[in-house]
Amino acid sequence: MDKSQYLALLTEIIGKQTVILGPEIAILKARGVSELTVDDGGKVTDVTGDFDGAVRKLVDEYVALSGQIVKTALSSVFTKYPSLKQ
Repeated sequence: MDKSQYLALLTEIIGKQTVILGPEIAILKARGVSELTVDDGGKVTDVTGDFDGAVRKLVDEYVALSGQIVKTALSSVFTKYPSLKQ
């Protein structure tokens, strides 16, 4: 995957979590991932470092809040990016 695909994936993950957690919490948790730059609308505008690691850290932030519910909710997102190692 290229950087633009990672940006799209990460933004979509935040979007899914916005529906579940509300925008304030979803964006706050995403901004807790140091590799991500997230705008006020929940769009990821930049990723630095290890892209796969940033995805894992973002998912881990949400899993820490919601557990297995998050993994189940995000499974449909990950199926659209088959080249990503889960």
